[in-house]
Amino acid sequence: MLLFCVLPLNARQKVRMWDGTDVKAKSVTLEVFAGDGDEASRRSKPAVIVCPGGSYCWHDYDTEGTAVARWLNDNGIAAFVLNYRVQGVFDYIMHTRYVVRGNRYPDALMDAQKALQWVREHADSLGIDPHRVGMMGFSAGGHLVMSAAEFLDHKPNFVVPIYPVVTMHKPYVHKRSRRALLGEYGKRRKAMRDSLSLERHVPADCPPVFLVNCKDDPVVKYQNSELLDSALTAKGIPHRYIQYNTGGHGFGASDEKGTAECRQWRMEFLRWLNEIFPEICIFTE
Repeated sequence: MLLFCVLPLNARQKVRMWDGTDVKAKSVTLEVFAGDGDEASRRSKPAVIVCPGGSYCWHDYDTEGTAVARWLNDNGIAAFVLNYRVQGVFDYIMHTRYVVRGNRYPDALMDAQKALQWVREHADSLGIDPHRVGMMGFSAGGHLVMSAAEFLDHKPNFVVPIYPVVTMHKPYVHKRSRRALLGEYGKRRKAMRDSLSLERHVPADCPPVFLVNCKDDPVVKYQNSELLDSALTAKGIPHRYIQYNTGGHGFGASDEKGTAECRQWRMEFLRWLNEIFPEICIFTE
C-alpha cells in the first residue's frame, strides 16, 4: 500500500470563494478537507480539488465529492470539494434558458479557476505545496478538470478525469452534458461544440493526466476517453490511461458501487502520484 508522509487530515469548512467580488454566485462553495502537518509535510503535501459529476445539471456530491475527499484524506492528501455552478434540474427540464441566461459556460470553468487560485493563495495556512495542486473530476466533472488543464493560464499541476465527458460532437457526445454546458442555443453552434470538445485542444503545456473509464459505461460512451487518450498521445503529454472492462459509471471512490475491477483505479492513482512526485511518498509492499 501507499502511505504519504503527512499527519491525518480532519479540518472541514465551506468557503464561499466569490464573496466580496462582483460575481453573483452564492451557491458556489469549496469544502475543505485538510489539517495541520509538521514542517516536512507542509513543504510536500499534495492537494486535490474534487469536481463531482452530474451532467453539468446537478452534483453527485456524496459519491463523487465528499466520499472521494475522505478517501484522499485517508491517504494523506488534502482535498477540496468544489460545488461549481450547474444548470439545475428544474431549468434543464423547463428549458428556462430560452428566456433567461441561467448557468452555462464559462461559469463552471470560472469556478474551477477561482478554486485553484484560492487553494494556492492559502497553501501555507493549509499546509500544502502550491506546486502540487491537482484536480480530479468525474463524468461532467472530468470534462471540467480537463478544461482547466487545457484552457486556463494557471493550470492545475496534474489532472485526474474519471469516466469523463470529452467530446461535444456525434457520435459519442453526452447530449445532456452538452446542452447543460452550452445552453439551448449554444449547443447548436458548431463553433461552440468545437471549442469545448477537449480532444481538439490539448495544449503543449498540458499537465500530467491520469485517465480512467470502463468499456461497459452506460452513460458516457467509452470512446470519449479513447479520444482524449489519443489526443494526449499525439501531443506527447505524460499520462496514464486505464480502461477497465467492467464498472459502469458513477462509482467514484465507493467500496460498493462499480466492480472489484474498476475499484482498482484508486490504488493505481496513488501509485501514479508516487511516480510523478516520488519525494512525497513511501511505497511499501
